[in-house]
Amino acid sequence: MSSPLAPAERLARLCLARSENVGPVTFRDLLDHFGNAVAALDALPDLAARGGAKRRMKVAPAADAEAEIATTRKIGGELLVLGDDAFPARLATLDPPPPVISVAGDIALASGKLVAIVGSRNASAAGRRIAGEMAEALGAEGITVVSGLARGIDTAAHRASLRTGTVAILAGGLDIVYPEENRELQNAIAAEGALVTEMPPGTSPQARHFPRRNRLISGLSLAVVVVEAALRSGSLITARFALEQGRDVFAVPGSPLDPRAQGANKLIKDGAPLVENAADVIAALSEPFGHRFHEPEPPSYAPRSAVAPETGATVRKRILAALGPTPTPVDDIVRQSGAAVPEVRAVLLELELAGRLHRDPGDRVSLLPGS
Repeated sequence: MSSPLAPAERLARLCLARSENVGPVTFRDLLDHFGNAVAALDALPDLAARGGAKRRMKVAPAADAEAEIATTRKIGGELLVLGDDAFPARLATLDPPPPVISVAGDIALASGKLVAIVGSRNASAAGRRIAGEMAEALGAEGITVVSGLARGIDTAAHRASLRTGTVAILAGGLDIVYPEENRELQNAIAAEGALVTEMPPGTSPQARHFPRRNRLISGLSLAVVVVEAALRSGSLITARFALEQGRDVFAVPGSPLDPRAQGANKLIKDGAPLVENAADVIAALSEPFGHRFHEPEPPSYAPRSAVAPETGATVRKRILAALGPTPTPVDDIVRQSGAAVPEVRAVLLELELAGRLHRDPGDRVSLLPGS
């Protein structure tokens, strides 16, 4: 077991995560490079300047981080940073892991056997019944149900598994209820289950937050079951994340005449096992449970030099020449520039801190307009 984080390091990790232009990938790369957040935090302005920042970047002050910790506790939650003993192991081993989460309720539910049930917000009565019956039966077998507290399938799954254990992943802060009609349910989950979010208190859900929420839904789970999903839906995004993370994906079939079933039916066509009830899910996972997914060890970050080596001007020029407005795999940047992987990663890190680089899915990057 790793040593508990020192208070200064713990606070620095929260400040790092809340600093300008620091997302999960950048946070991970900074810890990889420096080995600790204290050193990384000190280096942020210089790194952004190397990347061509036009002004000094905003580094989150310790006072703001301490205020966020206090506010989270005041609303009945607990803030966890990557490296805390209570930080869920499955989330810690994601690539990249979420730097910070806030939890209300029983964090222990985030370990053990968890299965996600997701689906359409405008679900049919039959879809809600299937989701509820499946969630209740999974709970009876000691399996915790995970979902996103949205209308429809998510709500049905949470309600049915409230007594046996349910975890809701939120797109906003712990103190924000969305949708409003689920206020009572959200409060009940905080009391009897667990609420988890990456967002600070007071954050209202926005469109860009939902993919991050979906990634945590699949990341906490050993498998994802899709019940009613349109072809372009958040549920299919959750399924894609699950496959990328090595989790199982199952789908409940539906009528080809119902647009709400097209996404789930497509998953089955693409090879997802067809399931109709909890027994099918348990059977598919019983050899042994979670047979495709093996828990890796959470990352550890060894102390290193607090000084980031400067990439040579010639190498930097080749890396910049390989970048453009079109999302390009980092591996292609390495090949085209002829630079070493650490050099490429260092320059990309500097560009992102300078606000000149956009991270795209699939480890692809692109320069922002005007860069």
